[in-house]
Amino acid sequence: MTLSLTIKRIAGNKEGTFGVLLSGDIPFALTAELPWKFNAVNVSCIPADEYPCRLYLSPHFGLCLKIMNVPGRTNILFHKGNVPLKDSRGCVVVGEQFEPLSGQQAVTHSGKGFGELLTMCKDKSDIHLTIIDATGGAA
Repeated sequence: MTLSLTIKRIAGNKEGTFGVLLSGDIPFALTAELPWKFNAVNVSCIPADEYPCRLYLSPHFGLCLKIMNVPGRTNILFHKGNVPLKDSRGCVVVGEQFEPLSGQQAVTHSGKGFGELLTMCKDKSDIHLTIIDATGGAA
């Protein structure tokens, strides 16, 4: 069975890149990524494009979703987290609400949002991600 996911990036600034995560055309969670810095390793979000994904058991994060075939990058994951500048080194953190934490832009209720993502991915043999940049930025 195939699962089609989309991140629609809706805002970006020096603190991060923020989006809505959709399954098909249904929004179900929010995303936070690093700011766009031309796909530089560990400091940038990845380019807007289409990517295959698969469930992956990370030694650090446990079960998560791995984004495959990112040019010039490896180990790009969807995982729990809140503040992109603190919790991401190029990965996508998933949450349920946009809210400042310790004075930084963030997503909150990450456990719930990430849990919904994993539930959707369970038993899917083909997971496809499309990232759309609606921020007007270069990503």
